[in-house]
This record gives sequence, C-alpha cells and structure tokens, in this order.
Amino acid sequence: MDTVPPKPKKLKSATREELLNLNKDDLVDKILQLEAHNAQLKNIIGKNISGDEETERKRKKPFDFSRCQYRRVLLRILYFGWDYQGLAVQEDTTQTIEHHLFHALTKSCLIQSRETSQYHRCGRTDKGVSAFGQVISISLRSNQGENGDVGKEMPYCKILNRLLPKDIRAVAWMPIPSDRPEYSARFDCTQRQYKYYFPRGALDLAAVRAACAQLPGARDFRHLCKMDVGNGVTQFVREVKRAEILPVDEEGDSPYSMYYLLIEGNAFLWHQIRCIMGVLLLIGQGKESPDVITELLDIEKNPRSTMIRDALKQLEKQYEDTCKSETDELERDRVTAHTDCLLHGVKPKVYKPLLERQTCSSLEERIEYYKKKRKVQNDGDVSSDV
Repeated sequence: MDTVPPKPKKLKSATREELLNLNKDDLVDKILQLEAHNAQLKNIIGKNISGDEETERKRKKPFDFSRCQYRRVLLRILYFGWDYQGLAVQEDTTQTIEHHLFHALTKSCLIQSRETSQYHRCGRTDKGVSAFGQVISISLRSNQGENGDVGKEMPYCKILNRLLPKDIRAVAWMPIPSDRPEYSARFDCTQRQYKYYFPRGALDLAAVRAACAQLPGARDFRHLCKMDVGNGVTQFVREVKRAEILPVDEEGDSPYSMYYLLIEGNAFLWHQIRCIMGVLLLIGQGKESPDVITELLDIEKNPRSTMIRDALKQLEKQYEDTCKSETDELERDRVTAHTDCLLHGVKPKVYKPLLERQTCSSLEERIEYYKKKRKVQNDGDVSSDV
C-alpha cells in the first residue's frame, strides 16, 4: 500500500538581519530544517510525476478486445438527414450518418473496427433523407455474453447517444437469437417501408390514388429508378406490397394539409421512391394520366426509359398552416406553388408528356457498354438491393 507523504509545513522566512543575529548553533538548525524541507518537496514532486506517467501509460495502452465477450444485436437508429450527405460512408466527406455512427462505436470500444463487427444495414438513404426506423445488425462488446441477461446488458443506446450528434439517435436494441448468429439486417429483411411527405396543395388526390393502385406486385421498375448498371445492378424487378396516399392527421381539403406516400416492398432501387413520387406529383397536377404508371411498367411496350428530369425535391422545411392570401388569385398561385416546388429543374412553358420525351439508352445497351468496360459480369445476372 502506497503511503502519502505528509504535507510539508510552510517555513517562516527570515530576514538577513535576523539571520545575522543568530548564533552558530541556531544557523546549523536552520540549515538542517531547510534541507529536510527540500527533501520532502522532492519526494512529493517525484510521486506526482510518476503518477502522471502511469496515468499516461494506461491511457495509451490499447484496449484488449481479445478478452471481451460479444453479442449479436439489432440496433434501431433515428436520424434527421437534412444536413448529411446520406447514410453510407463516402470517401470525399465525413458528413454521413455511418461516419458518425462508427466514430461513436469505436470511441466507446463497443467494436474494434467496422471490418470485424459483422455490420449490415437494412437499407441506404440518400442526401437529405431522414429515417425514423433504420435498422442495423452488428456484433457489440458485451458484459453478459451471447445468451446473457438482457436486463443487465450494457446500455448500448445511452453509451452511443453520449457520443453521437443530437440529430442522430440510437433508440432501441434487441439481441439476435443465438441460433441465428448470421442474421443480417440486409439479407434477412423481408419488408422495407418508406414514407414520403407532401402538402395537399391543389393536387388531385383521387388521380394520385388511382396511380398508386397500379404499383403493387412484382414489377420491373427500370423506368422508375436511376439505373446503376455501372455498379453491377442489372436486375430491376422488385415487389411492391403496398402503396397508399394517407393523411398525416385527419383527411382534409385544405391546401396546407399534409399527406404522405406509404410504400412497402421487399427492396428498393436507387432513386426508386423519389422517381415514383415525382411521377405521382405530375399526375396529381393533371400533367399526366394515372395510366402512365402502367405504361412505364410495361417494359416490352416501352423498352427505353424516358429522360425524366423532374425528380422529387426533398422537403427541408416545415410548411406553416398560418399562411393567408390577400386575393383569390394570389391564393390560387400559392396553392399551386406548394407542390410545384417539390419538382426541381426549369419549369417549361409547355409541358411535354413523359411518354413523348426523348428516350435514353436501354438496359441491354447499358449492360453491353459496361461489359466492354468489364464492370458487369458476362452473364448479366448481378443485382443489388438498396
């Protein structure tokens, strides 16, 4: 047991005159007292220095993950994506959800690295997109082990939320059963759900709902997504199980009432949701017929995709339901603007229907192009769920 040296007593300083008046014995006593005091100070300083060095040594000592137990878990993440460049890690920016998530996971020593954590995400979200139920599967350090008591487990959400930005939260976790250690949030997910919010404005919701009714089923959505053949995606059949337009609160006819597209499916393609929503807005504005959905899904009749430049713009601000117009004409313009702003790009004076627009390269032509670049396998059977 280490002993703490007593705190040295403060010596009373003596003036030159006082020292000159002391006899020889008193001077010797004074010198011995000063030497003892200096020795005591050196001892205290030495212990403080060695203590700091030990603390620094412990701080630099790497965490020994080989001595840890681990537990496979599903972790539910919530985030507001307006200020982020998307969910997935990117080489040219650190402003992604995964960058901050893995920073918190490694700093808290819940994982050693992404590569060793058996990490899978349920799906990706693009720049500006938020998620209230993103799920990941991952192996985390545990104080209970694979089959230990969940109630006594480390408070994973609390630990992560101390290190995550305020607009990214870990909201819940659950253990993956030990008899399914390879369970993946991506590959074992049977259903995914998106909600896309928009103001009613002057939209014809009956026409939009009629168009939504044509979406469910296993269809080829190559004309309602951004074809990513260069990254090996050559299969575009996805099953939509449900597609509905629903009110946020009570259904109303006010142009300021908020609605959302609820769409459920087994998996989704790159920009599939925003492309679908963009076409639905055009239908709601009366620029397209609800049957255009059927036409775009008919690959044999329309082998080439129209060059749809009207993509859905993300809602970044809440709509205020206290807006009032000064005249009926201004009110009509404002109501129309509520949904016009969701479609970006230059608004043409004369609208040209989608099926009459210039077409781009077909899927087969794109596959052949990337085969020559050796970015797609020769059998053309590579697919990737997003």
